[in-house]
Amino acid sequence: MLRFRTGSLATTINPDDPVNGLPSVEVTVYPYECDAYGHMNQAAYLLLFERARWDALARGPGQDVFRRHGVWPAVRRATVDYQAPAFPGDVLRVDSEVQKVGGSSLEMRQRATRIRDDALVAELQILFVMIDEAGNSTPMPPEVAAVFGARPTARPGEMARHDVGDVTLAVDVRGDGPALLLVHGFPLDHSMWAHQVATLARWRRIAPDLRGAGASDAPAGGYSMASYADDLARLLDRFHVERAVVVGLSMGGYVAFEMLRRHRQRFMGLVLIDSRADADGPAQRQARDEMIEVARSRGAAAVAERLVPRLLGRSTQQTQPNIVEQVMTMVARTPVAGLVGALSAMRDRPDSTALLPGIDVPTLVVVGAEDEVTPPATARAMASAIPSATLTTIAGAGHLAPLEAPTAVTRVIAEFLEALPRP
Repeated sequence: MLRFRTGSLATTINPDDPVNGLPSVEVTVYPYECDAYGHMNQAAYLLLFERARWDALARGPGQDVFRRHGVWPAVRRATVDYQAPAFPGDVLRVDSEVQKVGGSSLEMRQRATRIRDDALVAELQILFVMIDEAGNSTPMPPEVAAVFGARPTARPGEMARHDVGDVTLAVDVRGDGPALLLVHGFPLDHSMWAHQVATLARWRRIAPDLRGAGASDAPAGGYSMASYADDLARLLDRFHVERAVVVGLSMGGYVAFEMLRRHRQRFMGLVLIDSRADADGPAQRQARDEMIEVARSRGAAAVAERLVPRLLGRSTQQTQPNIVEQVMTMVARTPVAGLVGALSAMRDRPDSTALLPGIDVPTLVVVGAEDEVTPPATARAMASAIPSATLTTIAGAGHLAPLEAPTAVTRVIAEFLEALPRP
């Protein structure tokens, strides 16, 4: 079995059982398609195979299938192999086989067989790249992949990179269904959501590394809550996702608030975990500046030594050394530019308290009982200010509840999602 990637999605294709996503069609060779020697040349075959593809689409999903999903198949490479001559009046059966589906590409083989004697007359090997209206390469929409017989499914642990303006984000995407956007905290990456990504079935789980984190680009500048929020809105556009349930932990909650300001229409639900709505006060701003200096002068490992004891609850530090080591490693591998950028963005973020009464999507607030950074009292105040919000406290967890108590947090999120109306 071979597995081919679609963004961070994958398609399984058995090479002994080619995928015929498009129906076979019959085409007639016309005199004007033949050259001076009376038979078809390479250019004519390219046009004939193209005509067959469009005829097949017309019988299936419609010739506007690409336009409906905002993409267009641009030919990157095409090779015709001649097997036998074809002449005016010959009727050819054209079969299409999908051979490979890539992040933004589709490779297929077409075979033209003369019906009267069942002779193979030509084969076309062709590679398409999906582009958007601006002519830029864009991910293959799952619906388009399905048209060609390729059913997208999750490929565990696989990351794909997607351009979202001035940066490229690394993203883990699993499953089908309504979108669930998981926004990690500082100074972490998408891997903090491993249990939730692996477990929350029936949802399309989208877990990116924010700019400056994980495997995403870490530019020297350009960090703010607005840039994080716009990056994620563009990422949803790349996946052709109109609305999502946004789940944000700590700084991920700050990003979610900024998305509410700038992209309110993208929300179908909100989950805030170990986060807060108010801005930094003078003491907190000074602490951010001090940590920026630590990052610049001593590197990410020094930041990890200072932060991790505050991020994890007492119970976790005493009973789960593997989690302590995992978080230390995660923080220590964060690029310094990303650390400095995130600290500056958090220091300068706007106060979101005034947003809370206007949040009109279903909202869940989750907090670790041992969270000292955003304690349960802060979570209770935030939840009480959001109409119809519910609050859940996770026993034995600190500021990183999804990592410290993954089963409990996943269960709470799953119950919240189950109660949402399905789009």
